[in-house]
Amino acid sequence: MVDPSFWDNQKEAQKVIDELNSVKDIVQAFDKHSENLENLEVSYELVKEEADEELRQDLEKELLTLTDALNDFELMMLLSEPYDKNNAILELHPGAGGTESQDWASMLLRMYTRWAEKRGFKVETLDYLPGEEAGVKSVTLLIKGHNAYGYLKAEKGVHRLVRISPFDSQNRRHTSFASCDVMPELSDDIDIDINTEDLKIDTYRASGAGGQHVNTTDSAVRITHLPTNSIVTCQSERSQIKNRDQAMKMLKAKLYQLEIDKQQEEVNELRGEQKEIGWGSQIRSYIFQPYTMIKDHRTNIEVGNVQGVMDGDIDQFIDGYLRQQIN
Repeated sequence: MVDPSFWDNQKEAQKVIDELNSVKDIVQAFDKHSENLENLEVSYELVKEEADEELRQDLEKELLTLTDALNDFELMMLLSEPYDKNNAILELHPGAGGTESQDWASMLLRMYTRWAEKRGFKVETLDYLPGEEAGVKSVTLLIKGHNAYGYLKAEKGVHRLVRISPFDSQNRRHTSFASCDVMPELSDDIDIDINTEDLKIDTYRASGAGGQHVNTTDSAVRITHLPTNSIVTCQSERSQIKNRDQAMKMLKAKLYQLEIDKQQEEVNELRGEQKEIGWGSQIRSYIFQPYTMIKDHRTNIEVGNVQGVMDGDIDQFIDGYLRQQIN
C-alpha cells in the first residue's frame, strides 16, 4: 500500500484493502481472546487463593462468555472456501399451497432479515413479488457482510412449517413449504462464460408493497438463461441499466452455484449417498402446533424456543451444519 503506484488500479487496490481489513479483523480478534484468557487465568489464581464466592461466580460467567466467543472465532476460521467471505444472494420461493405457503415465505423473510441485522449485515431487496392476499410469491435479498455467504449457505434447502392456519376458518392444521436458495455475490472479474445468444431478456414495470419497489417505467429486468432455465429478476433500481447489471451478477452467481451443486452430486454418487431432491427432502421443520419445536433434519438439533428462532436466532443451526460439513 505504500507503493506510489498502488492507487493506479482502483479495483485492484480495493481488493488489497478488503483483504487487509479481513486479516486485521482476524488478528485483532485473536489478540482480544488471548488477552481475555490471560485475565481469566489471573482471576482463577485469585479464586484459588481467596475462595471468594462472588469472584468465583464472575469467573464462571466470563469463562462462558469466552467459550462462546472462541466457538464463533473457530467457526469463522473454518470458513475457508473460495467465496465464503462474500456477500450472499438469498432467494425465497413458496411451495404449493397459495396464501398459506406465501405467508410462510414472508415469515422466513423476516427471520433472515432479523438474523442479518443482529450480525450487523446490510440487507438490500433486489426483487420482491407480493402474494395476492398475504405473504410473498418470491423475494431476492442481497445480504452484505463478511462471511455472509459462508454462514447462509447452511440455509439452502426446503423449510417446512406445521401450524394451525390463520387463513382457515375451521382452524385446521396445515403443512407449508418454502425453498431457500443461497449464492455468493461474485465480482465483475470472475470469469463465467455466458453466451449472449443463450439469454432471453425481458423488461417490465416494477411492483411491490410500495416505496422503492414501485416505479412508473418498465425498469425491472428478468433474464432467462435458456440452457439451464435459470431465471433472475431485479427491480431494486429505478434505472433499467442498473437492474440489468445487477441481474447479470445474480445470473453469474446462480450458474456458479449450479456448477458447485453438480460437483457435489458427483461426489455423493461416488460415496454412494442418495438424497431425493424435492419437497420431501426438507432440511428443517418448524412445528407451531400441537407442540412447539424446530428440528434440523441434517444435524438433529432441536430447539423449543420457536419465537426466538423466528426472530433470527438461527446461529445454532448454522453452526451445527457447518461443523458437520467440516468433520
